[in-house]
Amino acid sequence: MASFSSEDAFQDSAALSLNDLESLHNFRSRSASFSSTGSSGRLQLRQRVAQLMACVEDISSDDEIHEEVSRTLDEAFLIWGKKLKDKWQEFRLHLVTWNVGTASPPPDVTSLLQLNSLGPTMDMYVIGLQEVNSRITNFLCDMAFDDPWSIFFMTVLSPLGYIKLSSIRMQGLLLLIFVKHVHLPFIRDIHTHYTRTGLYGYWGNKGGVTVRMSLYGHTICFMNCHLPAHMENTEQRLDDFEKILEMQFEGENIPSTLDHDVLFWFGDLNFRIADYGIHFVRESINNKRYNLLWEKDQLNMAKKKEAFLQEFIEGPLQFKPTYKFDLYSDVYDTSEKKRKPAWTDRILWRVKNLCQHASKEGEFSEEEQTISVTLSNYISHMSYGISDHKPVTGTFVLELKPLLSDPLVTLNPEGEWSAEHDVLISYSAVPEFPSSAWDWIGLFKVAFRHMNDYVTYAWVEDDEISSNKDSKQVYMSAAEIPDVGGEFLLCYYSNNLQSIVGISQPFQIQPNRTSIKKDLTQDENSWMQTPDNLESHNEF
Repeated sequence: MASFSSEDAFQDSAALSLNDLESLHNFRSRSASFSSTGSSGRLQLRQRVAQLMACVEDISSDDEIHEEVSRTLDEAFLIWGKKLKDKWQEFRLHLVTWNVGTASPPPDVTSLLQLNSLGPTMDMYVIGLQEVNSRITNFLCDMAFDDPWSIFFMTVLSPLGYIKLSSIRMQGLLLLIFVKHVHLPFIRDIHTHYTRTGLYGYWGNKGGVTVRMSLYGHTICFMNCHLPAHMENTEQRLDDFEKILEMQFEGENIPSTLDHDVLFWFGDLNFRIADYGIHFVRESINNKRYNLLWEKDQLNMAKKKEAFLQEFIEGPLQFKPTYKFDLYSDVYDTSEKKRKPAWTDRILWRVKNLCQHASKEGEFSEEEQTISVTLSNYISHMSYGISDHKPVTGTFVLELKPLLSDPLVTLNPEGEWSAEHDVLISYSAVPEFPSSAWDWIGLFKVAFRHMNDYVTYAWVEDDEISSNKDSKQVYMSAAEIPDVGGEFLLCYYSNNLQSIVGISQPFQIQPNRTSIKKDLTQDENSWMQTPDNLESHNEF
């Protein structure tokens, strides 16, 4: 019986026969206990893989041996996959694009946001709107206060534990990002940008709004676009998108748009269905034979020709074209214009270097793929009729290996908090944290809407009362604590990073019983002194 050691395994591959299968099992068991820690371990493992590849090249045509080798490799890959995936996490993202046609928000968005889904809840919502009402009176009001759509989505999502992480608006284009509280310390370097393409770049009725960030150490970019309309403007749409891609974020060491690990591109992209007449298009839709229209979709056609589009991925268009409908109906345009239906509202994504796993043929790259994107659902929502477009949503799972595992700042309330006395906050920061005198710690209700929705705050330097190498303490005055108490949490805001870098667990604040009792007494006296009550009292 042949003997296989780590030095000479498979060297004599020509002599391998069915009688050597037992030795192959021995090789497998040794591999299971083989230590691959450190650079020497990786080198030895690579040598063994190279030996195995040489064996595969020279092996005889015996099918049983091929099957046994294949099973051994399957087991090895299974072990490797489990070890790798144990360190990964799933991040669920729900993305909405909707041309709302200057309308007000609908009464309910439960189905749009999949709030009744039986599966795991979303970690992030990305909402891209086009044609938000931007008449001068509305726009000026929205600049001073949150616009109705932002308020609407905050009202829906904040009670569910989501905070508005970032937003950007350019006239009718609006991009909103909501995220679960737990992820806040691991989302950093948030930047926004807008690009006008209307009237040769001087007007913002068309163009793109963009938010980028670092998510657990991975760079992610979201781009909401509204491109030129009409069948004949395909080249203008492509030129405008190229211009939007060329924009640069302000700040140091921020990658260009295409250098982000993942880029999502969505919006009312306005691509139409070419060549086919309206009757053929509508008949194909009525018969749910959408595939007959795919090859004449202008975006699909452009992806085959334009190099800068070929790395963008889109799910199958297994839903009706989302434009143009009569309002509050699922009937396509019955006006005199009778616009031809089209998939104008789209969601695409691009993963940087998706296929580049090896630097050279036969060599393994040191840099493993640390993020992947899987589309779970790509649908339109026919029940919404406030505009002539139907909204489109894409639900994604980002599988990522976290490059950040610890928050920059850890903070906790000290002892039991009560509105009757001053309170203390204890926090500690990692050594590399770039603190600033302008950093602050905010007290938030658990269902807070955005980072400025604090009840009160304390400056980390001005309100500091003690400090040592392990932690620092900051105080808050009882006068700033809500008398009614309730459930709250603390967030540390970094001025240098322009983001929340630490968040506490929710905790209870006991109410100020003296103040509440006083208020009740005053209310009772006020009630007794109302004219109606005085008249009733005098009757006796």
